Amino acid sequence: MKENVYPIEDECCVSPSSKRKSHQSEAVKKNLTTRLNRIEGQIRGIKGLIEKDTYCDDVITQIAATQSALNGVSKILLEGHLKNCVVDRLNEGDSEVIDEVLVTIQKLMKK
Repeated sequence: MKENVYPIEDECCVSPSSKRKSHQSEAVKKNLTTRLNRIEGQIRGIKGLIEKDTYCDDVITQIAATQSALNGVSKILLEGHLKNCVVDRLNEGDSEVIDEVLVTIQKLMKK
């Protein structure tokens, strides 16, 4: 079973100064940073493959793996955003957040 990385009570997207800001737990930040560091290494690896004239199919396979890893980061962020930020804003009567989420999902789905 998938571990819930977003405890609902720890997160919100509006700071006391009313500026939108995500408040990730330290565990979530560490998870995302680790994933992004790994992705950064994958990108450097892809660059090296291209510089070494590696067979195109092998490079494309590595690009696909990197895109999948980035999608994983997006899924974690979207899950937390929906479970916390969006719920909080809806509870405050801010229904504009629905349009914002739809635009965000459209951006994620573009290829």
